[in-house]
Amino acid sequence: MTDTLTVSVLGTGIMGAAMARNLARAGHTVRAWNRTRAKAEPLAADGAHIADTPAEAVEGADVVLTMLHDGDAVLGVMRQAAPALRPGTAWIQSTTAGLDALTGLADFAREHRLAFFDAPVLGTRQPAEAGQLVVLAAGPTESRETVTPVFDAVGSRTLWTGEDGAAGSATRLKLVANSWVIAATNATGEVLALAKALGVDPQNFFDAIAGGPLDMGYLHAKADLVLNNGLTPASFAVSTAEKDARLIVQAGQEHGVRLDGAEASAERLHRAAAQGHADEDMAAVYYASFDETRTP
Repeated sequence: MTDTLTVSVLGTGIMGAAMARNLARAGHTVRAWNRTRAKAEPLAADGAHIADTPAEAVEGADVVLTMLHDGDAVLGVMRQAAPALRPGTAWIQSTTAGLDALTGLADFAREHRLAFFDAPVLGTRQPAEAGQLVVLAAGPTESRETVTPVFDAVGSRTLWTGEDGAAGSATRLKLVANSWVIAATNATGEVLALAKALGVDPQNFFDAIAGGPLDMGYLHAKADLVLNNGLTPASFAVSTAEKDARLIVQAGQEHGVRLDGAEASAERLHRAAAQGHADEDMAAVYYASFDETRTP
């Protein structure tokens, strides 16, 4: 086994394209597919082969990496790829799919004798482009040597959470982490909205908390996107954040926990999307504080 692999990347949106590009830069052979081919074609300049179908993309692959919108999309695409999948191929499933969908994905992996890795990532556009994602991974010890070069190419570190990808320990951690990200983003939007409504200069708020335990870099980063019209291109889109918020709420419900804040965040993200901000950065949840007929 060499460290140079043939990696099939299925899904080349914000995250998948960045991951594919870093894999190519690391010297791996990359075969990329996206439902909208135009989103994958720029990767050809980095040496990636752009496939017309999922089956074409996975042909001859040592590793398949999925980074799609949700679990249903992943399962549908992998079913299309199935005729060309080789038994023993490592499957890195990095889509935030939720716990219910994970069961079906793991079943598919067993049916096709794939080495299944539950491996969502922490990070948005900028760390993805820089190869600085944090990979949360669970999967069989005997196949980790195969996937380690992939994780090294896309991330700054890998946190192993278990040996059974089907158990979903990595996805569980991802949902916990994203619950914090979504809550912090929603709080940022509400702070800015309230400041505007009360005639408070946001900079005065930032000065008031500067250097203390309430201050945080994430607050400044998301607030800057709102205050300086930086919501496009998105690092993490409103529509994707809404999907993740609903997965978090569902996971809580299924395990006997009420997550009122996450539920409210999901509704606010939905409202922002309905106002036309679905493809903007999730910081656009700020606009959900205003009636859509008003100009914030």
